[in-house]
Amino acid sequence: MKRMTKPVFGANWLRKVGKQFSRRNLTIAGTALLLGGCQLVPKTETVSTAPPPTPTPQPSATALPSDATRHRVALLVPMSGTTAEVGQSLANATTMALLDTNAENLRITTYDTSRGATAAARQAIADGNRLILGPLLADNVSAVQAVARPANVPAIAFSNDATVASGDVFVMGHIPEQSIRRSVRYARDNGSSSFGALLPEGDYGQRSYNALQNSLRDYGGSLISFERYARGNTSIVGAAQRLRTRGGYDTVLIADGARLAIQAAGELRSDGANGTRILGTELWSGESALSRSSAVNGALFSAVSDGRFRRFADSYEARFGTRPYRIATLGYDSVLLTLRIAREWQVGSTFPINRMYDTGGFLGVDGPFRFGRSGVAERALEVREVRGSQVVAVDPAPTSFGE
Repeated sequence: MKRMTKPVFGANWLRKVGKQFSRRNLTIAGTALLLGGCQLVPKTETVSTAPPPTPTPQPSATALPSDATRHRVALLVPMSGTTAEVGQSLANATTMALLDTNAENLRITTYDTSRGATAAARQAIADGNRLILGPLLADNVSAVQAVARPANVPAIAFSNDATVASGDVFVMGHIPEQSIRRSVRYARDNGSSSFGALLPEGDYGQRSYNALQNSLRDYGGSLISFERYARGNTSIVGAAQRLRTRGGYDTVLIADGARLAIQAAGELRSDGANGTRILGTELWSGESALSRSSAVNGALFSAVSDGRFRRFADSYEARFGTRPYRIATLGYDSVLLTLRIAREWQVGSTFPINRMYDTGGFLGVDGPFRFGRSGVAERALEVREVRGSQVVAVDPAPTSFGE
């Protein structure tokens, strides 16, 4: 047995959640008690989901014939293969949320999507689950939806691809469009007027380009030039050199992670161009390399606040012996969201989708969030600046959607 660990968020934080959203009566169920360091997983189980021999699988061996007092919720994440560690991190986080809230009205069963998202979804439906948390990958959403929609079972996906959202698929991920929009608005309010961009080839780069264009349309400013590059190699350096040669901008968006952004910023700011403002995206969140490079000093990016994540990560490590992936908070917050809605959800009945559209929003580890009719989580983001060896918040995230 390991030493006893404290809950990631105790009773005081859970009470604070209700106070911050008191006008909307948004409170998170329960008070927190993590039950020691034994790595038990109460009320959760993992089910093997090899392709079933028939189109309609029978309930799995771990499925209960009925749950009179608990809502059946399926967690669809990869538990083997190249993304297994991410899936396990999400699964661990859902367990933590159940323990921290002392939830007795949810039973969460984990299904392995790495063996086939369709098979996982079929087994989840056959086992009587009325809500799906997941999948992780956007490419799996359509397969899950094709099985879940006829059964009136919605999904809360962990993807950051807004295009997969619909009336019964809600996207929880941190999407680049919101990060870019927040940063551009702040930059425009602080003197930026002419923009350049370095964009990776593929979906993320195109989404970033569209977000930049839409933000400039709404907040003013102009896109002077941009360069695309093949992601994952040094072609970003050549793209930065070409962009620098043309010039004419005062601010450049680098739509990539910290490692490649640092390489590109070094080129953009060479030859005395240190006055160029650099913008990053949500991919920079938690990247320690930013504070070790002078090339990105003064750069801005927007992301959810990390204030609660540090406490979450410490509690996670004490329980599971390793640091969580940053995306693990989505698993935790999806359980808090489910518990909030479960107060008005009768066990055994269809999940009340209309309760997802609370304009006041919900509160989780990553701060306030809410869903519009698009099905995409709108998040309260802060603007951060790289200052020497630190990354500091220069414009805090709003504490509610009334600000």
